[in-house]
Amino acid sequence: MPERHAPLLALEDVDLGHGDRVVLPRLSLTLNPGERVALLGPSGAGKSTLLAALRARLGDDVAWCPQHHGLVPGLAVYHNIYMGRLGKHSALANLWNLVRPLRGPWQEIAGLCERLGIDDLMRRPVGQLSGGQRQRTAIGRALYQRRRLFLGDEPVASVDPHQALHLLSLIDAQHDTCVIALHQRELALSHFDRVWGLRNGQLAIDAPATELSLDDLDALYPDAAATAASDTPEATSQPRPLPCYRGQA
Repeated sequence: MPERHAPLLALEDVDLGHGDRVVLPRLSLTLNPGERVALLGPSGAGKSTLLAALRARLGDDVAWCPQHHGLVPGLAVYHNIYMGRLGKHSALANLWNLVRPLRGPWQEIAGLCERLGIDDLMRRPVGQLSGGQRQRTAIGRALYQRRRLFLGDEPVASVDPHQALHLLSLIDAQHDTCVIALHQRELALSHFDRVWGLRNGQLAIDAPATELSLDDLDALYPDAAATAASDTPEATSQPRPLPCYRGQA
């Protein structure tokens, strides 16, 4: 018999929201060890709400990469990434590090920045960076936390597909389990093990990526479907994209 592992987290008919406002009523789902989950859904569907609930329940095991980066614009890339492990050092060491970077953390972060492709920006204030560079800095801070699980709220939204795959591979290499919100449907099918799809406050999809197609994921976005239906006859007569399953080119 194959070895079975207890789930990392199981929700059963749980109401999730903000204060008295319920965004995801009676939600049920399970997160298992080793799963790489893509979280999809239109804006306002509750992706950030679900990620916040997962983060609260999984606690210190989680490396967190928020949607709006949460970086300090006036501080350099190095200092923003260093903040991922701020609690690992004394207050005096952290104060000294602001003036003169500590040798050990500097070398660690330099190696991380090289893998992220921002090693030449370590001394540059984050406020001077492009959106993609800020996003890589935010991922670097999450990676520097060295946690077992990774939660990301659209961490690859501002980079091109090639960079997105590279960043996801760095996340995979360091975390055995992840839940990542994104809008790239093809990437959800080709890179992840499982897909959670939210629509109208409900978990509309909870299935292995290999059992899903782009048509399944398109159903999460009614506005996109309506736009496609109103296209010209010439446009609608074009062949539909084939499903992009995990492991296919």
